Amino acid sequence: MITNLESESWLQLLAAHRAIAVIRSYSLELSFAMARAVAAGGIKIIEITWNSSQPATIIQQLRSQLSHCTIGAGTILTQQQLKEAMAAGAEFIFSPHVNPALIDAALKANISIIPGALSPTEIVTAWQAGATCVKIFPVQALGGASYIKNLQSPLGQIPLIPTGGVTLENAREFIEVGAIAVGLSSQLFPQSLVAQRNWQAIAERAKTLYQQLQ
Repeated sequence: MITNLESESWLQLLAAHRAIAVIRSYSLELSFAMARAVAAGGIKIIEITWNSSQPATIIQQLRSQLSHCTIGAGTILTQQQLKEAMAAGAEFIFSPHVNPALIDAALKANISIIPGALSPTEIVTAWQAGATCVKIFPVQALGGASYIKNLQSPLGQIPLIPTGGVTLENAREFIEVGAIAVGLSSQLFPQSLVAQRNWQAIAERAKTLYQQLQ
């Protein structure tokens, strides 16, 4: 994929694929295996959280190993982390909070940034600061898909990506009520399957999700 996805291209990618696999791991080996498993199942957008072990190395190597996927960084809190993520080749940036200065820095670097928000005020603040779209986290705190649906009338022009409460069972509902895409972590990577190194089962979970969202 191209580096530093422009806003329109990023939104088109989200609309086409609908799902983001979020990988947080304290093992390089596990991170690579998790990414390969979901990619085998059809998930083509993969986020590596910055509190994983050696996230820059993971992103660099996945950009080479999974060239058909789009690899980005998550849990970016500071401008220094943003610089490091971009230097590693991250193609998009997720942050858990709304920081206008961080958003501005990403925009100036021509990279899509998706800040995390929950209330309408936070969502609009992120959007007006220039965010490409907004992550709604944790979405289960305010009612899951019904909250996304209720946001559509006043804020339907803002692309939303719910996380933190999305499951294989309810992912499609989030899309149907207006979300542009969904993010999943533990639902794609159950601890028991990761501990067993059951990558085939994880690939099947990714395939199930992908098929449900098409």
